[in-house]
Amino acid sequence: METNIMEKETEQSFAVIPSDALLAHWQGHRLLTRKLIEAFPESEFYSFSIGGMRPFAGLVMEMLDLARPSMKGILTGDWSSDNEFGTNGHSPAPATKQEVLTLWDSTTETINALWPQIQPHHFEKVDMAFGLYKNTNYATLLYLIDNEIHHRGQGYVYLRALGIEPPFFWDRY
Repeated sequence: METNIMEKETEQSFAVIPSDALLAHWQGHRLLTRKLIEAFPESEFYSFSIGGMRPFAGLVMEMLDLARPSMKGILTGDWSSDNEFGTNGHSPAPATKQEVLTLWDSTTETINALWPQIQPHHFEKVDMAFGLYKNTNYATLLYLIDNEIHHRGQGYVYLRALGIEPPFFWDRY
């Protein structure tokens, strides 16, 4: 049976997934991406590429450049970024993989600290993320997760091409 538009507009909004479950889901993906970063040899992390794709360090910086300012944007509506974007539109990677991991961990702590401050109605608020992407904040969060999965998949291909067994894709805990 099809619900008409008027009925949809009057339905009470409800969460399909609780906020804390969404955070745990995202952090599970972030933990797996961290394991992938750890699996990369230092030099290949910064230089290995296939088919013109960016090295994994560049992909990781994109994930980082989106995560922290997105949390601030969803919480406050301020989508400005304090990142120093390089020529590819994202911050240049720190000099060592360990520094990248430290930045990754710091971003994880920021996400965990800011998440509980987000009021439930902020997830449904329509905002202009980074002044470019008009969507609900929960859709922007889902995009961040999808984007990370996409780039992590590229990292899996890189590791396999280097003859390195990547972490199991389901190992998110």
